[in-house]
Amino acid sequence: MSSPSYSSALFRRTAQFTRTKKFEEHVIAEAVARGAADSGAEVVSISVDTITDEQWAQLDAADAIIFVSATYMGTASAAFHAFAQASSKRWFPHAWVDKLAAGFTNSGAKSGHKFSTVGYFATLAAQHGMHWISLGLLPGWDSTRGSEDDITPLGFFLSPGAQSPTDAGPDAVHRSDIATAEHLGARVASRAAIFRAARATLAA
Repeated sequence: MSSPSYSSALFRRTAQFTRTKKFEEHVIAEAVARGAADSGAEVVSISVDTITDEQWAQLDAADAIIFVSATYMGTASAAFHAFAQASSKRWFPHAWVDKLAAGFTNSGAKSGHKFSTVGYFATLAAQHGMHWISLGLLPGWDSTRGSEDDITPLGFFLSPGAQSPTDAGPDAVHRSDIATAEHLGARVASRAAIFRAARATLAA
């Protein structure tokens, strides 16, 4: 069963999401949103395969946008690619320049070429002139003292990469991946608050 890709936009200390895949991505997107909201952000979750004009306007007004998609065949989902191409209407007028950006992906395999999807997210953000927010964590599960219960167990730096079995449902998303997603949401929200306060100070 296919499922939406998400994009998330942050207003004030806020984040917004764009997302795709099956229901595992819903769990991850919800965790990112929860982390951002718990840090004081106003969060709007947007399914990119059904995005409306009003939701495009919400992304335009956001302080930050977080991209969430499953990794399919070595890249983001078709729905997310369609969203990215449609965002070219924002590229021409530099509508998203200097917004914050981050991302999260999931695949059935431990590797699954998730880095290709993360790199695609970062490239899309760079083309829009956005500031990429990395995970900001040391890798987990990188020693004999570690375990799959560590936060960021697969050791991604640019963006979190999760893994969930292809023959299981959303309950199979590991708690360490959920914790990593919550951390990303909180980190983006806190950076958005700093950027917003700095702009207000400079404008005063």
